Amino acid sequence: MTGPAANPNRPKIHQDDVHAPPRSTLKLGFPSFCLGDLSCVDVKEYLKHSDTILVPKASLEQHGPHLPLFCDTITSLEVARRAGEQAGIMYTPPLWLGYSPQHMRGPGEGTGTVTLRVETYLNLLYDIGRSLIHHGFNRVVFVNGHGSNVKVVDPVLRRLRSETGALIAYYKPYAERYLGMLKDILEGPPEETPGWHAGELETSQCLCHNEKLVRLDRAKPDRAKAPDWLGPAWQKNDGMPDAEFQGHQYFNFPFEHAEFTKSGVMGNPERGTREKGEIAFRRFANHLIDAVHELEKVKLDVHDRDWTVGKAMGVS
Repeated sequence: MTGPAANPNRPKIHQDDVHAPPRSTLKLGFPSFCLGDLSCVDVKEYLKHSDTILVPKASLEQHGPHLPLFCDTITSLEVARRAGEQAGIMYTPPLWLGYSPQHMRGPGEGTGTVTLRVETYLNLLYDIGRSLIHHGFNRVVFVNGHGSNVKVVDPVLRRLRSETGALIAYYKPYAERYLGMLKDILEGPPEETPGWHAGELETSQCLCHNEKLVRLDRAKPDRAKAPDWLGPAWQKNDGMPDAEFQGHQYFNFPFEHAEFTKSGVMGNPERGTREKGEIAFRRFANHLIDAVHELEKVKLDVHDRDWTVGKAMGVS
């Protein structure tokens, strides 16, 4: 392997380490900090020490010919799991369904994407949030791995906060247009969009998670372009819903993913390595641990916690 991730002399950045002090929850002796692995007795014991829980959530959608459909969920689960197990922060099993209508492609094409309607998705997030707040979790941090989920979630995040007073946070551990803390490990130039769909970063993260799930023999670079139907006056360089006209990005469109990348890839997956994925996951997890430490300092007044009536079918 070559590149920044293999360089033993690569300068460390702040997120290479955790700066928050050890949490008392680490002394509880749990076999796991995943909510699904624990009993109700364990949950009650955890709540004596912490009222924070992470909720990894993403999607099941096509990621080109070489990556698993589970790619985005791998990202959210790896970050939440690593932060949870390393620092003793409880996390839920992952929500593997998201808002992905642009990835459906044509009927009968068999690309495998499963999407939720907006109302279904928001109701699901709301029900999860209200259930957790009902039990005593006052700080709910959604760990999101799929960019298009962000388009629709604001109403439900606001509703959870306004109804209960709980702290509701939304963490986005990926790159796309904002490389953030990964600038030094992603080697692709800006025109390769290294943080985008099935490109350098996501290929690296899937390799880190499980190399057997990645078909590098199928991996080929590809780039986004403006859909043919828009005509030559328009340009498009990445997967955002906008397009450039006369050098400016003032227009958004309800694009289908296949309209600007037939392969499903944006970037150069051939630059992906397991080592880059490991560094990315570690930095995101450390960043999340430090953030939780600060969020637990926020004073809250949680109210209207009881959700025993609202859980009934058909009752809002």
